[in-house]
Amino acid sequence: MAPTLLIARNPDPDSSLPYIMRVPIGGGLVLLVRDTWPRTAAVYCHPAPEWPAGAEIVEEIPVRSCTRRGPAIDLLLDRGKEKRSQIVFTRLKTGREVIFWQTPKTIRTAKPGARIPARRASRVTDLQIVRDTRERYGYRFAKQKATVTRRALPAGDYAVELDGRIVAAVERKSLDDLVKGLIDGKLIYLMADLALLPRAAVVVEERYSSIFKIDRVKPGFIAESLAAAQVREPRVPIVFCETRPLAEEWTFRFLGAALALETHPANARAAEAAGTYRSDDENE
Repeated sequence: MAPTLLIARNPDPDSSLPYIMRVPIGGGLVLLVRDTWPRTAAVYCHPAPEWPAGAEIVEEIPVRSCTRRGPAIDLLLDRGKEKRSQIVFTRLKTGREVIFWQTPKTIRTAKPGARIPARRASRVTDLQIVRDTRERYGYRFAKQKATVTRRALPAGDYAVELDGRIVAAVERKSLDDLVKGLIDGKLIYLMADLALLPRAAVVVEERYSSIFKIDRVKPGFIAESLAAAQVREPRVPIVFCETRPLAEEWTFRFLGAALALETHPANARAAEAAGTYRSDDENE
């Protein structure tokens, strides 16, 4: 028989979670849930010891796919609507483990809630960042406590140096700037200049999905142009960071990691071989 998702009424009258759900993965994952589907918000779940005998079934839905992917279970139901969802196992700041049942819709409508950490970039005690003089309303890196100086840069809006040599740079783009650069072709030339540096990237203060909501130009053209630009200059990644504060944080971390690699030659060689970097000190 095809696997099914079972949802029944919780027989425990004292429970604040009125339903119980059995997910067809492993021997069967049984969860107490607040609702029968995450329609407007993520549904809180709690592990249940077992499926109750004689439970009153509310829904029995055939399952097309149920796959564990790291800390989440991707669930695809065999029905026309309300078919894609995800059960996420996460941990709160207090350390308590929690489970949420969510859909693409509830993820989009939820607030990001991301807390930007105040940790040094790759153990660099005082990161010195050069900001291009043409960069208006740029990042100050005040939360990250980096030192910012202004000077004309040959490429990028932010850079770090070692012995007077630029070792990494980041070009900042709003969505409007990105679209304009793709239309007039300037982004290609900009990325070519960035590719001459040891390490470089373009950071965008928006979600990738936002390019498909643009109404003044065909979204397909922007998506194709963006892909072509990335393929043409694969050494310069284009990173979408959702919000301006997250883009600022990403820029800080990227530049700090690049400088740390340059200042630790042994680690740099190991990183090239392993594809990762670890400082001489233990992780915090």
